[in-house]
Amino acid sequence: MGDGIGRYRGTGSKLGQWLRRRPKRTAADDDNRREKLLLAIADAGLPLAPAAYPVGYRCSCERIGCPTPARHPVSFAWQTQSTTDRPQIERWARNEPEANFVTATGMVHDVLDVPLDAGRAALERLLDQGVDVGPVAESAESAGDGGRMLFFTATRGTPEDEDEWWPCELDCHPETMDEHPGLRWHCRGSYVLVPPARLIGDEDEHPEVTWVRGPEHALPDPLNLLETLTDACARHAAEREERQDEHEIAWR
Repeated sequence: MGDGIGRYRGTGSKLGQWLRRRPKRTAADDDNRREKLLLAIADAGLPLAPAAYPVGYRCSCERIGCPTPARHPVSFAWQTQSTTDRPQIERWARNEPEANFVTATGMVHDVLDVPLDAGRAALERLLDQGVDVGPVAESAESAGDGGRMLFFTATRGTPEDEDEWWPCELDCHPETMDEHPGLRWHCRGSYVLVPPARLIGDEDEHPEVTWVRGPEHALPDPLNLLETLTDACARHAAEREERQDEHEIAWR
């Protein structure tokens, strides 16, 4: 866990140290570390709510054909349930030691969610340019997902110079995830998993969601990142298409 922490210039942090795998770590150590990470997210102002978790190759919700196994909130009232209240988060963490957590977007923050390879390239470019990048998380490759990188930004909300909530064709909601294989913009009405989270895997090992840059980093304006992210996604899509074409040619 956390192999990506500190991989990029300027990404080192105390949270990064907590994420490094330590030998002979006990269950109590894991619980304490998990609780500290969740409280750090709440302290940064990002509202949390409990989510499903993996049970082998299944989702803990036990719904047959669950469309987003181990990635969805437990309650249908997750938007109103989401909170930064430390005692409540401590209770959830202790009563549900296996649970993942989601953060509701569009309240305090948005998330720009891109394919992992594109995100890594974009992050390196942004840091080289001296752009203020906020918290960044990696979602490892899991069943049906090639891995994602999550850029946490300030929410656009309802800008003062606009009459209505700002619309965008990149807006992403949980039920439309498959429609946005490139860049997904999570804003009002959506959510993302936060570290530490486990994804669907085998019985002994699960892919994870981990911090690359922790929540102690200030949230940037999403428009400061958008051009670089969209460019990286376009390059990623073109390279993937080129590889597919080469593969088809090789098999002819």
